[in-house]
Amino acid sequence: MTKKESFLVNRIKSVAYAFKGAFILVSTEASIKVQFFIGIIMTFLGFYFEIDKTEWLIQIATIGLIMALEGVNTAIEEIADFVHPEYHKKIGLIKDISAGAVFIFAITAIIMGCIIYLPKIF
Repeated sequence: MTKKESFLVNRIKSVAYAFKGAFILVSTEASIKVQFFIGIIMTFLGFYFEIDKTEWLIQIATIGLIMALEGVNTAIEEIADFVHPEYHKKIGLIKDISAGAVFIFAITAIIMGCIIYLPKIF
């Protein structure tokens, strides 16, 4: 019988796996790289236009959510390709729906950015 690891050891391992996954996403996936770059630009704009605390919270949550959704989309695509490597109509539909979810929030993020920044620009 193997000794069960402690709760703390399991949490530390979970954080390490999550960090590894985030690093893989940011270093290998083009869509995440684009979102990360946009997030950096928006962060600089936030400092430049001196957005308030509420606007910062909205902006940070939006950047985090779009990157998280891109990660989930990538995971769904990886699973779909693993389960059925050759083209399949149903797998294509699943991947399109997953990408569509990211697209919906990306449009939402653009609208939120316009609400925050257009009054400051004009």
